[in-house]
Amino acid sequence: MMEKKELSPLARQLMNNAGVMALYTQKEFDEALAIAQAEIMTVAIETTKQAIFIEREECSKLVQALADEEDEGETCTALKNAAEAILNRIPSQRQ
Repeated sequence: MMEKKELSPLARQLMNNAGVMALYTQKEFDEALAIAQAEIMTVAIETTKQAIFIEREECSKLVQALADEEDEGETCTALKNAAEAILNRIPSQRQ
């Protein structure tokens, strides 16, 4: 297994001043990577929540359309209640 070696402060300074490249320690890299991973997970979770909410809205519209096709009665009322229940399943997501 290869041993991880950090550059000496002098070597880092010489390489940075020479314009070769920006150099980072393993710790700096690991910290930045952890932050990036957390940000990616946050975006993924929020995007998934939004996609689920959009799907729920569309399902509710579909059930509501079926209710509108029915004559007034138990079936129509049940479909309207189902459409509202689908939409309100997680009220905090409603905007």
